[in-house]
Amino acid sequence: MIVDIHAHYFPKAYIDQLMRIGGKSLPEAARPLTARPMGGPDPNDIQVRLERMADAGVQMQVLSPAASPPYAEKEADAVAAARLINDTYAELAAKHPGKFSAVVSLPLPHIDASLREMERGLDQLGMLGVSMTCSCFDRSTAEAEFEPLYAEMNRRRTVLNYHPIQNGICSPLLNDYGYTVVVGASLEDTMIALHLIARRMPSRFPDIKYVIPHLGGMLSMQLQRLDNQGPRTHPNLPEPFSVTARRFYYDTVGHGSPAALHCAWMGFGADRIVAGSDYPVLMAWETYKQTFHYVYDCGIPREDADKILHHNTQIVLGLPH
Repeated sequence: MIVDIHAHYFPKAYIDQLMRIGGKSLPEAARPLTARPMGGPDPNDIQVRLERMADAGVQMQVLSPAASPPYAEKEADAVAAARLINDTYAELAAKHPGKFSAVVSLPLPHIDASLREMERGLDQLGMLGVSMTCSCFDRSTAEAEFEPLYAEMNRRRTVLNYHPIQNGICSPLLNDYGYTVVVGASLEDTMIALHLIARRMPSRFPDIKYVIPHLGGMLSMQLQRLDNQGPRTHPNLPEPFSVTARRFYYDTVGHGSPAALHCAWMGFGADRIVAGSDYPVLMAWETYKQTFHYVYDCGIPREDADKILHHNTQIVLGLPH
């Protein structure tokens, strides 16, 4: 069976709360994606979701709020939103045992409050890891101010799921041309991996299981170039870029592209790729089953495809497999 490490659920009460908070809390680019149904039936229809899961052979979805995290300039707003989304996910998991879990959403950029919510989510709500976007209010979440969170996640040996925030890496060269999400999301994935490497996070916090979405963006295509040219600007890294990159995990969300999956498989290895769907975003173009089973059509050995779909996510999350 498949455990989907990258799935989303957008409770109306939560989206309404983010809209009320306003300000920088909800990126403009994310609003139409998170607030509207995608791929036919309302993605918040749990019965439809369960039927799709059964058809795709998915045992469990691990939920997060995608590019609409509970971030707010005022701490009280962020905490209220984080508690709402985490409680909603916990209630859904309790109502459908074994079908849903979640990663803890943090009330960033408020570090102490985020530490408290992390403790509540992991210890009281039984969540399987932590969720962070690649940046928070246009600051990379690999920056020094976020290190207390990494220290605690490292102490707990927990999973850390990243997700693009959909800011087009703050680049007018992307955003002014309408590529904020279609290209920018993959560049955010690439960026956070490179930031983590540049700041030596995997060697400083080695017990975190870092999960980069969408096959790691462009990273798998850049490994040799990074090894060749990267030391010019990063001369004191503890190991080659490609070695550190293979310490992360990468989910299979690739819009059904055999070329993208094959490149990630060659670059990172089958053991570092985990099953994910970005549910319900891709349902506009493919079925939920196709979102996973394209892995079998990518020219990789069947044994590796089985490992990617049916074993790796369970290993990362510490679930039976």
